[in-house]
Amino acid sequence: MAQNPPARPQRAWWRAIATRDAAFDGRFVFAVRTTGIFCRPSCPARRPSTRNVSFFPSPVDALRQGYRPCARCLGRDASLGPIQRTLVHRICRGIEHTIESGEAAASSHPGRPTLQTLARQSGIGPFRLLRLFRRVLGVTPRQYADAVRLRRFKRSLREGGNVTTAIYDAGYGSSSRLYERSAAQLGMTPGSFLRGASGLEIRYAIVDSPLGRLLVGATPRGVCAVMLGKPDAQLLRELARDFPHAKLREDAHSVGAWARAVLARLRHDAQGGDIPLDIRGTAFQRRVWEELRRIPRGQTRTYSEIARRIGNSRAVRAVARACASNSLSVVIPCHRVVGKNGSLAGYRWGLERKQALLASEQVSSS
Repeated sequence: MAQNPPARPQRAWWRAIATRDAAFDGRFVFAVRTTGIFCRPSCPARRPSTRNVSFFPSPVDALRQGYRPCARCLGRDASLGPIQRTLVHRICRGIEHTIESGEAAASSHPGRPTLQTLARQSGIGPFRLLRLFRRVLGVTPRQYADAVRLRRFKRSLREGGNVTTAIYDAGYGSSSRLYERSAAQLGMTPGSFLRGASGLEIRYAIVDSPLGRLLVGATPRGVCAVMLGKPDAQLLRELARDFPHAKLREDAHSVGAWARAVLARLRHDAQGGDIPLDIRGTAFQRRVWEELRRIPRGQTRTYSEIARRIGNSRAVRAVARACASNSLSVVIPCHRVVGKNGSLAGYRWGLERKQALLASEQVSSS
C-alpha cells in the first residue's frame, strides 16, 4: 500500500524528486496516478503534480498496486546497455501475457514461468537473469510475476468476479497461496478487499420501516446493503465500514423501488418478491449466505446445522462470523439462525429486532 510519510520525510522526498537526487534512489519510489508509472527520485522525466503522486518504500510495493516501472529511469546503471534493458522489459511483457491471458491458470505450474524457463527463453543463465532483473527493476522475476498476478486478481474483483474465480484466473493455483500473503499484498483479506468495493459507486436511500430506519444501498448490479434501525448517521457509518473504498451517494429516486421492495418483504407483502442482489464476500461467506436464503420463512436453523449443511461441521464459529458480517439483513435472513439451545444469540442489528422479525414471520406463516 502507498506510504504517507510524516511531514518532514515527505518534504525531503519531494525535494529529492525536484532536484533528481540520486542519493535517494533505493530509499523509495514515487508513482504517478495519471500515467500508471513509478520512478526513482533521480528520474529525468518531467516532474509530476504533487496531487497525482503516491510514495512507496520499494518497487515491489508499487508493482503490487498496479503501477508499471518507468522505462527511462529504472535500469540506468552505466554498465547496462539498451539491449540488456530491452531484454528485461521484453521478459516483463511475456510474464504479463502469460498471466493476463490465463495461461498461468491453465498450466500445471500455476503462477509461473519459472526462473529457469525465463532464462531458457531469453538465452542467458538463470543467475545472470536474476541479477539483471534486480539491477534494472529492483525486483526479481518472481516478485514481478507476483505483482502482475495480484493486479489481475484485484481487477477481476473490481469487475464483479467472485473471490474463488479471481484466485484461479490470476494463476494462484489454490486459495491458500493468496490468503497466506493477503495481509502483506492486499492490506486486508481478499474478501475484505472485495467487500470494500474499490472504485465502485453505491447509491443509497434511508427510509422509515416497522423496525426503525432502513438503509438500502445498491450498485448497478443490484442491492448490496440492507441495514436496520440505527440513527441515519450510524447507518451511513456502517455502510462506509463495510464498503470503505466505494463512493457513497444518496439517491432516493433511483434506489426507491428497491427500498419499497425490501419494505414489502418486511411486511410479508407479495410485492416484496425477487430483489436483484450484488452479494460481495468470500467464497465461504457466500456459501453460508446462500444456505441462509434456503431457510423457509417462520423457521430457524442453528449455527451448527448451517455448518453441516455447507459441508464443514467444524466451522461453527466461522458461520457465526459470516452471519455477523452480512450487510444484507432481511434479504439474506441471518436472523433465522439461532444458538444450539434455541437462544437468539447475537444479531448485528440488535436482539429486539431479531426477535421481532422471527415473531412476525412465524405469525405470517401460520
